[in-house]
Amino acid sequence: MSEQEQQQPVFAIEKLYVKDMSVEVPNAPQIFLEREAPQIDVQLANQSSNVTEGVYEVSLTATITAKIGDKTMFLVEVAQAGIFRIEHVPADQMSAVLGIGCPNIVFPYLRETVSDVVSRAGFPPVILNPVNFEAMYMQQQQPAASSAIN
Repeated sequence: MSEQEQQQPVFAIEKLYVKDMSVEVPNAPQIFLEREAPQIDVQLANQSSNVTEGVYEVSLTATITAKIGDKTMFLVEVAQAGIFRIEHVPADQMSAVLGIGCPNIVFPYLRETVSDVVSRAGFPPVILNPVNFEAMYMQQQQPAASSAIN
């Protein structure tokens, strides 16, 4: 095998899984009698870590809070993760692969899990809006620049 063949980038999904999940319905059963539409707040976070040589875990965590006034209807938190084999990718491109490419693969699974969990809790499903991970990544890369502007 030539040196060039050995250096071909490798990107493979090893495993996609729910890493952590919690559901709270603190005001049940009375909250199910409410007819008002809830205010829904969605927080999304992503992180990555090196598991072993050439293997990385990327996880997306969604925290969804639904409230009617000051009463919490439900609180759902789901961490969906993926294990990826990534080799021979230039170091200057690795953070983009982990911050954009991998989250784009994990997100549809997170979206499905959130929708399913909220439904199983007895509420209409919450469908997460698409996320532009490239814009999110670019924003995270320039915290000093954005804080200087504000």
